[in-house]
Amino acid sequence: MAVYTVHEPPPRDASAPEPERFVFVRDGFSFWALVFGPLWMLRHRMWLVLLGYVFLVSVLGWALRQANAPIAVGFLINTLLSLLIALEASTLRRFTLARMGFTNVGIVVGDDLDLAERRFFDAWIKKSGGSGAAASGLPPKLRMPDSPSYVLGLFPEPGASP
Repeated sequence: MAVYTVHEPPPRDASAPEPERFVFVRDGFSFWALVFGPLWMLRHRMWLVLLGYVFLVSVLGWALRQANAPIAVGFLINTLLSLLIALEASTLRRFTLARMGFTNVGIVVGDDLDLAERRFFDAWIKKSGGSGAAASGLPPKLRMPDSPSYVLGLFPEPGASP
């Protein structure tokens, strides 16, 4: 099971929270950050992290040239830096979101992102009193139909048995 941290964006105005703008950040190793580090940073709008990465790579490259280090040493250092970025990708994303004004509103566990979203918003609705107003702010894929005959599972009616 994957662990996700949930981040609420800063409000656009004095209105209620906008659940469709919440960001779920998966904790753990990021393959795409390992393979395409700078492009991954651009994809997630991590400008400050990208600037730090470019600065670090430039300084390390300059230092290795000044030391007349073999190419293999430069390759090893770049590989280790990419591995570090992949291991800390979720932390770098959370840092960026915090700088953008997002607030961490919780942690949720789920097999995939959809299940994690459902679990989080179920708990969020229960915490807010289970009112229809809280549920109406949910994205359409997370809203339950208003029909009383709606049943999850294989049984055609509530309370019926096979």
